[in-house]
Amino acid sequence: MEQVDLLILGAGAAGLFCAGSALRQGRRVLVLDHARDPGEKIRISGGGRCNFTNLATAPDRFLSQNPRFAASALSRYSPGDFLRLVDRAGISWHEKTQGQLFCDGKATQITRMLLDRMEGAELRMQTAPQQVRHDGTGFLVDTLAGTIRAAQLVVATGGKSIPKIGATGLAYDIATQFGLRLIDTRAGLVPLTFAEQELALCRPLAGVPVEAEIRHGGGRFRDALLFTHRGLSGPAILQISSFWQPGETLQVDLAPGRDIAADLKAARAQSGRISVASALGRALPARLAAAICEEMGLGQARLADQPNTRLDAIGARVNRWQVRPVGTEGYRTAEVTLGGIDTRDLDARTLQARNVPGLYFIGECVDVTGWLGGYNFQWAWASADAAGRAA
Repeated sequence: MEQVDLLILGAGAAGLFCAGSALRQGRRVLVLDHARDPGEKIRISGGGRCNFTNLATAPDRFLSQNPRFAASALSRYSPGDFLRLVDRAGISWHEKTQGQLFCDGKATQITRMLLDRMEGAELRMQTAPQQVRHDGTGFLVDTLAGTIRAAQLVVATGGKSIPKIGATGLAYDIATQFGLRLIDTRAGLVPLTFAEQELALCRPLAGVPVEAEIRHGGGRFRDALLFTHRGLSGPAILQISSFWQPGETLQVDLAPGRDIAADLKAARAQSGRISVASALGRALPARLAAAICEEMGLGQARLADQPNTRLDAIGARVNRWQVRPVGTEGYRTAEVTLGGIDTRDLDARTLQARNVPGLYFIGECVDVTGWLGGYNFQWAWASADAAGRAA
């Protein structure tokens, strides 16, 4: 029977990083994954350039039943720590916006860096764990190639998001098997879908972007919104999707920082002969302005012919658009999984299961979910480093 000090299930961001950290403690480390290639989520992230961290990382940028749980790991492994690795590896990078750091080149540079960092550990791909057991002295993981005994076991198999690259619920099954509690999971950082009434506006505008501000459930985001054939997407929508629950209504400001009713009244006084759509098009994309006017029965109506009450109604429609999503696009396109392994059952400093010595859960499978913009990768690095140093 093969024996190792530390067995890591999952060769994604957290698993690869954990292996590198554990090696520095002198452990014999083996990483298993059922996929063909390591770091698939890294490869597709950030449009292929990997938004590998965020300089604004802080506990308040994460959602969890215990909002303070992530603070310990995040304080001990910072964005600056990871950035030093990137610089030492000679990977050029840039800050896009709001503290988001991206590779100048391909995201696979990050995967290569992580593989180099874990040199000395063994990586075994296309090897799926069939069963996980504990015999009282260690963990036994059965594979088609045989059984592996490990003194310590780290589960870094991720959540359910993007199943086409191999995502499964294995981490939750293992947690349940060993008596850990779960917080209900759902898709996060995901486009929202709408019923036919709202789609009548969205479909003709598919592909049109607009800067918007959305506040809901404690979240407030001002960023790009994108109309789609199924509803709404774009960074602002992905962000708020993690705060939204089915049945709730969202309020969207399609022209943040502008009082549309006041703007239209001022325009009426100066050039009332133009159409309402033309005047509204000064603040919104022309197609969106025209669609809103058509929806409100204004067509090519002149601005001069509109009373204050009508202009106030247009202003409300733009600055306080009320929409009720019917759902999300689900795990198929979700960037992360909300919920997961209950943090009450994990030690915040080490990510070890409180009642199962030697068993660790890290990364996305834990009930810690970051905002869009590199926060989830930083949680992967930080939680993996905490477990790797402790295991």
